[in-house]
Amino acid sequence: MSFIPPDTRRRQMLLAALGSAAWPGAQAQGSARPVRLIGPFTPGGSTDILARAIGPQLAAALGTTVLIDNKPGAGGSLGATEAAKAEADGNTLLMGHIGTLAVNPALYPRLGYDPLKSFVPVAWVARVPNVLVVNANSPAKSFKDFLAMVRARPGHHTYSSGGNGSAAHITFEFLKLRAGLFMLHIPYRGTAPSITDLIAGQVDATFTGAPAVLPHVKSGRLRALAVSSPARLPNLPDVPTVAESGFASFEADQWYGVVAPAGTPAAMVARLNAEINKALLLPEVAQQLAVEGATPMPGTPKAFGDLIARELPRWAEVVKAGNVKPD
Repeated sequence: MSFIPPDTRRRQMLLAALGSAAWPGAQAQGSARPVRLIGPFTPGGSTDILARAIGPQLAAALGTTVLIDNKPGAGGSLGATEAAKAEADGNTLLMGHIGTLAVNPALYPRLGYDPLKSFVPVAWVARVPNVLVVNANSPAKSFKDFLAMVRARPGHHTYSSGGNGSAAHITFEFLKLRAGLFMLHIPYRGTAPSITDLIAGQVDATFTGAPAVLPHVKSGRLRALAVSSPARLPNLPDVPTVAESGFASFEADQWYGVVAPAGTPAAMVARLNAEINKALLLPEVAQQLAVEGATPMPGTPKAFGDLIARELPRWAEVVKAGNVKPD
């Protein structure tokens, strides 16, 4: 018989107990506190949609209600701060995003949380590639054409985003940094108007999430030139990655994942991770994610924590180099 250290045995017993029982606090007659999954952006966006995709599966597995609580503001910082200050009892979670967990620390000097110290990683949920697009009438027929066009007239061409400090803004600044481009940023109040003006020819390009631009690419109103992901997209098999176009290791996808307040018991984190991973493997959940252009990313809490730690210095450099300031 092999020896199992007492501490390891206790953790295994606790995890087994949690795995077979309702979530702590779940009671009969609906008197339990719901698990609150905070979405730090407005309803209807990718963060909200992804939270609602896994919410019902998580509720069924835990034997309690999962409430999606939208708390937008300050680039997601308001909702993230509220989650960070919540009790570490497994009943408050945050659907984090590249902005809230990797970019905001460089944008907001007085941020009310630290992505690495205020939270414990639970699960990487999904990644969503960005697509570089231009107006269908643009002279740039390819990514190579686009680079040549911009370099020929530094400072003349413009790009749009959903606002200062938004994912599209940061992604384009990263491209400018890597490719040595000089373009003017035109911020909008949201992704939709930034795309509307691109279609109208008021700006020259944008580099934003696939779900927002794919319908316009398919309709012929926009032309896709490159994608930010390591591999080409199934929906755009003829569109190259930036990495294969001369910028090795270029990667600038948006990503999403669940974190919990620091101090949440390890067994609870393990249970939540297991149940979220199960949800991500369900065909109906995968289909919901596919509509958003999202790829499920089931894995360990450590894998998600390592991602956050890697991304923080990378985006801090981009924010500094681009002199990015939030709205």
